[in-house]
Amino acid sequence: MAMSEKKQALQVAALENGTVIDHIPSDKLFTVVSLLRLQNSDLNITIGNNLPSKKLGKKGIIKVADRYFTDEEINQLSVVASNIRLNIIEDYEVVEKKEVQLPDELMGIVRCNNPKCITNNEPMKTHFHVVDKENGILKCHYCEKEQNKDSIKTI
Repeated sequence: MAMSEKKQALQVAALENGTVIDHIPSDKLFTVVSLLRLQNSDLNITIGNNLPSKKLGKKGIIKVADRYFTDEEINQLSVVASNIRLNIIEDYEVVEKKEVQLPDELMGIVRCNNPKCITNNEPMKTHFHVVDKENGILKCHYCEKEQNKDSIKTI
C-alpha cells in the first residue's frame, strides 16, 4: 500500500464495537444525525463529512461506538438517502452489513405537505403509509395526500 493510501485509510479511527453508517450524501449527513438523535448522545461518535467517494463524489460517515440500531431506526433513514450502508462492528471486525430499505410506514419523521392536514394544525405525530416503494410514494394516514419522497421535508 502506498503511503498516500495508508494516510487516507487512517482518516477516521477504527471502531472496536458499534455501527458504521456509510455512504451518506454529504448534504444529508446532519439530517441523519438528527433522525437518529445522535446530537444529544454521550456515546463516542465520529462524524466525517465531504470524504471522497467513488459512488457519490463526496460522502459522510458516522461511527457510533457501542450502539446498534434497530431495523426500524435504520429504515427510516431511507427517507433522506437510499444508498446508506451499515456495517455492524464487533471486536474491530465487520460482522454484518445492512442496506436501508423504505419501510411500510413512517411515523413522526416526515411532514405532510398538505397545509390543511390535521398533523400541521394539531400537536400530533405524522403517520405515512408507503404505497409505492419503487417510486418512493408516501400517503398521509390522515388526509390521504400522496407525496414523493424526493419532495418531502423531515420534521
